[in-house]
Amino acid sequence: MTAEGLKKLKEELAFLEGTERPRVIAAIAEARDKGDLSENAEYDAAKEEQGMLESKIAQLKGKIMEARVIDEKTISTDEVQILTRVRVRNRKNGAEKVYQLVTEGEADIMAGKIAVTTPIAKGLMGKKVGEIAQINVPAGVMELEIVDISL
Repeated sequence: MTAEGLKKLKEELAFLEGTERPRVIAAIAEARDKGDLSENAEYDAAKEEQGMLESKIAQLKGKIMEARVIDEKTISTDEVQILTRVRVRNRKNGAEKVYQLVTEGEADIMAGKIAVTTPIAKGLMGKKVGEIAQINVPAGVMELEIVDISL
C-alpha cells in the first residue's frame, strides 16, 4: 500500500469515529426519548446503522493494522509489479488502456486502479515492455501488449 493509501484509510477512520459515530449515537438517543422501543422504527433504524458503522470501523482498523507501506522509490519499472502503471494495447482492437496495479483496498476501476488479485493484473505481473500477456476473461482470451511501464 502506498503512504497516500494509508493516509486515506486513516482519514476515513477519523471521520467515521469523530463525526459519524457521534451522529448515530445522538440519533439513537433521540429515538429512545420518543418512548416505546418495541414499536419505534427510528430506533431500530438507528441501531442498525450503528451496527453497520461499527463493522466498517472495525474493518478499517484491521486494514490499517495489516497495512504495509511500500516505498515507491524502491519499485523498478523494468517489469509490471504492484504500484506500477502499465499502458497496454489490446491486440484485437488496438485500444489502449492504462492500469495501476494496487492492493485490493486501493482498487478503483474508475481511476484505472486494479487489484493485483484480478485476472488482468495477474496476467500482467512480471511482464516487460513489448511482451504480450494472454489473459483468460469471461469473453475468451484477451491479448494485451505491454506498451509502457511507469510509476
